[in-house]
Amino acid sequence: MPNADWAQMRLDDEPLIIVGGQGVRVTDSEGNRWIDVNGGYASVNVGYGRQDIANVAYEQMQQIAYFPQQTVTQPTVRLAAKLAEITPGSLSRTFLVTGGSEANETALKIARAYHHRCGEPGRYKIISRKGSYHGATGGVLWMGAAEGTLADYEPPYPGLLYAPQPNTYRCEFNSESADECATRCAHAIEQLILTHGPSTVAAVIAEPIAGGPGTAVPGDPYWPMVREICDRYGILLIVDEVVTGFGRTGKLFAVEHWNVVPDIMTVAKGLCSTYIPLGAAIIRREIGDKFSSESIRLNHVFTASGHPISSVVGLKNIEIIQREGLLDNALRVGDYFKDQLYTLQEKHPMIGDVRGIGLMLSMEFVADRQTKERFCRELKVAQRLTTSFKKHGLLLRAHGNTIVNIMPPLCITREEAGEIIIAVDESLNEVESAIGLT
Repeated sequence: MPNADWAQMRLDDEPLIIVGGQGVRVTDSEGNRWIDVNGGYASVNVGYGRQDIANVAYEQMQQIAYFPQQTVTQPTVRLAAKLAEITPGSLSRTFLVTGGSEANETALKIARAYHHRCGEPGRYKIISRKGSYHGATGGVLWMGAAEGTLADYEPPYPGLLYAPQPNTYRCEFNSESADECATRCAHAIEQLILTHGPSTVAAVIAEPIAGGPGTAVPGDPYWPMVREICDRYGILLIVDEVVTGFGRTGKLFAVEHWNVVPDIMTVAKGLCSTYIPLGAAIIRREIGDKFSSESIRLNHVFTASGHPISSVVGLKNIEIIQREGLLDNALRVGDYFKDQLYTLQEKHPMIGDVRGIGLMLSMEFVADRQTKERFCRELKVAQRLTTSFKKHGLLLRAHGNTIVNIMPPLCITREEAGEIIIAVDESLNEVESAIGLT
């Protein structure tokens, strides 16, 4: 089981074996129905049970299920064209992969290779942000450097630099406002560049809104400043939209909230609602032109890159998102959801912060609101919360420093959001009573 403690799962009578799903709900092998509040891994954007997605996959399998070397299939061409159409600016050259980790690995290789093509082979260092997450494969595993979780894989790769996370609630600079935190975090990136030398830095990689620390929405100055800093020093900006892309925040891509165009955008998850493995690294035309001849082509391949089945699924998924107005739904239901979470915050002293945009929301729990002190491990608050959520029919997990991320399918209704709020309220009552917090 990925990302799971086998011994604890045995005690919790897990894993659940899921046999069906429709919309935001899934059914297990014993007939119990659950609301999947996280939408898989924040990835089932169009919801479960989409028969039209299954149909196009089956039809494509009957036509051609793979391809000979150095050929391409029609669905792959159409998906690449569609991505060029809907992504911002001159983002138009796509390298298709099978997931977010591969997409980010591809982005790093492109960034370093690009500087080689431009006659600057000394640019190899990568700036990421503390607490971010960009995948589980060997290269990107170290982006964000989660403390205490990577000891098995040491030593880290050379050339990795870490900037502060623009998380207003827990700003490294103890800033009093979102804008001040954003500004100081952006300046910290520039200081890293100057300290290590601009001629050594290849790229900055960051999510528009980081999910790891609990939907850390940066203040508005942050992204325009980071874009300008990268331009000033000739550094590529890689924006990881693996979680945020395809409607999660109410925009097709989260960087559109700040009108910023990255040099490389990585996508996965919502690109196909994880009905099948699919991801992509999408680069600006100007960068792609550096790899246009045989002598300098990108030496990079995965067996399933550009798979025709994945491509038709991605195309149908994008069609559903656009046809059913799921971006608008994410904004409307997300606003309602967030308002209800604020109401719960007024009632429950353990909710320290509520934050997020659209259907990318988080609650952070604290022992003391004034000091933002976290709960001690002995109280097992995250475990208690997860168990209580499950008791009330929610597949929703607390993690890390007791943060709960709420990222349901974008097709969720206001009524279903209300059901979740009622269940979360009851769960918080139980946990607060159990730990003596009233």
